[in-house]
Amino acid sequence: MKNILIVGAGKGIGLKTAQILQKENLFTISRNITSDLESLNTNFFAADVSVDDLTEIALPVELHGIVFCPGSINLRPFNRLTEADFLADFQQNFLGAVKVIQKCLPALKKSGGASIVLFSTVAAKVGMPFHTSIAASKGAIESFAKSLAAELAPAKIRVNVIAPSLSDTSLAAQLLSTEEKRLASAKRHPLQRIGSAEDSAELAAFLLSDKSSWMTGQIIGVDGGLGNIKL
Repeated sequence: MKNILIVGAGKGIGLKTAQILQKENLFTISRNITSDLESLNTNFFAADVSVDDLTEIALPVELHGIVFCPGSINLRPFNRLTEADFLADFQQNFLGAVKVIQKCLPALKKSGGASIVLFSTVAAKVGMPFHTSIAASKGAIESFAKSLAAELAPAKIRVNVIAPSLSDTSLAAQLLSTEEKRLASAKRHPLQRIGSAEDSAELAAFLLSDKSSWMTGQIIGVDGGLGNIKL
């Protein structure tokens, strides 16, 4: 049984990952505990890792994996974005991950082999209008992950990134609020459907497992083909 920390486990991809991995010894962090997460009987801590002090969060001496799921979808024209908007996305999507990994690094090293899974977006690879803020912060995650993977490889700690396209989660609820919006989004993807939380969560579980033990420094698209195919 592995000790796994899932940050942002209250809903969406984080919750689905926790459900898939419920046989492991899970430590979960979310701003609020949902009934779905509570039913999994994890070691839960209420926190917003982008702003809260993490010193009171008690984690095991050995940690075998981290999944960092918090994210934002702040889509606006560039001329309507303020410096505060960019800083908020950077704080949530990037600096929160830095804080968590720095706190967990001693426990990850003691495990003798661990895996860190971070999340980006297809918009960090494919230029899309109104995505400047989110793409910038997620682009930072991708560059950070590659450098961190190189630095931690001697300690047998792997670092990989999942880059989804728009998925049917509460985070994307406004973008998928009507049948017309859902159909239009599906048609933008070569595979002609919207992603699900499970699509990304299954990959996260694989990247935490020993089956992916020779993978590190990778940015993996879960995007219905949008990142690499044009029809």
